[in-house]
Amino acid sequence: MLNFNNIETIMLDMDGTLLDLHFDSVFWLEYVPRVFAEKNGISTEDARSKIFPVMIEKKGTIDWYCLEFWSAHLDLHISSMKHDLAHLIAPLPGVVESLDKLKKMGKQLLLVTNAHRDSLNLKMEKTGIDRYFDKMISAHDYRIPKESRLFWEALEKETGINKEKSVMIDDSTPVLTGAAAFGIKNLVMILKPDSTADKNPPDNRFICKEKLIDLMPA
Repeated sequence: MLNFNNIETIMLDMDGTLLDLHFDSVFWLEYVPRVFAEKNGISTEDARSKIFPVMIEKKGTIDWYCLEFWSAHLDLHISSMKHDLAHLIAPLPGVVESLDKLKKMGKQLLLVTNAHRDSLNLKMEKTGIDRYFDKMISAHDYRIPKESRLFWEALEKETGINKEKSVMIDDSTPVLTGAAAFGIKNLVMILKPDSTADKNPPDNRFICKEKLIDLMPA
């Protein structure tokens, strides 16, 4: 169990930790292939066969999260397309209540995301949760994904976090593994990033909770 008395800085991922990953799943797995298919006069299945192998190839790199990369690769305006499905952007259950509690603890709150700044801005506009954070950091600020130890070195240099007294809360095993390699002492894995999907299996290297609210002290 996490002892918040020993924590100075709480770092929170955005997609799948604070916000429902359902939006991103629908956008990338359904909407982008459909629009690409319509633009190129091919079937949606053929579109997926062209797009998904590149997604697999780029996974874990900054390009995987980069809207400019995908816009250029697919010849689509990805940033604008996200507005088409913006009605699906929503916090996960219990997130706002959790952020209220964390803010009242007087801890430093950092939003730490791989998301592109355009995505970050849209999601903050739709949810308003930016009001809880002392700082919001995108991996695109450093051009290094959170999966890399180099990201955490850059973040430490910018923010001065104490690794022993910080916690990173994320739904991604590779991200938490990268944070662990850097030396972040406290690591929490969210197991149900998408409200419409089954929860992910736990990883015994991390504190595992189905959702953020389950981590909150009584």
